[in-house]
Amino acid sequence: MLVKGEHYRTIWPNKELSGVTIIDQTHLPFEFKLKHLRSLDDVVEAITFMRVRGAPLIGISAAYGIAIALTKNPSDKSLMGAKKRLLKSRPTAVNLSWAIDTIWNEIKNEPVNNRVSVAWKLANKLANNDIETNQNIGKFGIKVIKKIKKTPINILTHCNAGWLATIDYGTALSPIYNAFKDGLDIHVWVDETRPRNQGMSLTAWELNQANVPHTLITDNAGGLLMQRGEVDLVIVGADRISTDGNVCNKIGTYLKALAAKTHDIPFYVAAPLTTVDPSYHGNNNLFNIECRSEDEILKIKGLDASNKVKEVQIGFSSAYNPAFDITPSKYISKIICEKGIYNPKDIGKVLK
Repeated sequence: MLVKGEHYRTIWPNKELSGVTIIDQTHLPFEFKLKHLRSLDDVVEAITFMRVRGAPLIGISAAYGIAIALTKNPSDKSLMGAKKRLLKSRPTAVNLSWAIDTIWNEIKNEPVNNRVSVAWKLANKLANNDIETNQNIGKFGIKVIKKIKKTPINILTHCNAGWLATIDYGTALSPIYNAFKDGLDIHVWVDETRPRNQGMSLTAWELNQANVPHTLITDNAGGLLMQRGEVDLVIVGADRISTDGNVCNKIGTYLKALAAKTHDIPFYVAAPLTTVDPSYHGNNNLFNIECRSEDEILKIKGLDASNKVKEVQIGFSSAYNPAFDITPSKYISKIICEKGIYNPKDIGKVLK
């Protein structure tokens, strides 16, 4: 990702292979800060409190977490303990369990004295694979943007599925970045994405870094824009996809899909195949929809008159804060993954 013209990954290991550095997303868009994670505790805290977030990045962060844990103690007890703690850090995104299981299956039968080097190699491999996957999503995804024969092409996004949600390039934003580089006249409507405002704080910040034309809107403005013909297509990411194409994603995705369907606007989901859950089919969503703290609704951060970051209370009622919703496959035009563009109902076959 680009920050003031300099390239960064969202997470990378130190030279000693004893820890990692992350972009601490909780400080954006006000401050760009890096944070060093030197222990399993640090990694669990970073995932839980969304210093790293986005399904692909959560998974890779967990892989590095296991490598860090084994560096301190490569025993079976340490490996099992790291697996259990990381699995509990965020419950909804399937990439987390996928990455942990991938590392676990490779390492559990390794001799203890080999585990550290194998774990770091595997974590780095998963990170590099994520970048290649996202580049391919961008290559396929630009095709759906090029189908729109008007200028500018207005694209609506929800939440953040860009550089910051992955190791680099992003999922839903990867086709947008490709389109911009190819010289297409595009404009992005960016949902603010309450309550954590990932659209405003992360997606808009990313697009600013890349000089991509965009406008921030409230979450409830998307329907009006679609009604007026000011949205040509919608692209969102995903945290978990069923084998028959139902999509669990950031709360509010379902409402955007309903509006898009009503106004005959293409609604695309861009995600790696690691987001498809083989055990999730139809309505058997045997996973938790994460419910987060009510403080995320009742408090908000911003800059005060002296340009310092402050958190203020904006409400006092009890609050309910589910982080995700589920969009049925009938409201999704296509799913864009690293293998191509598919009908939602067929994504399970692609996984096999």
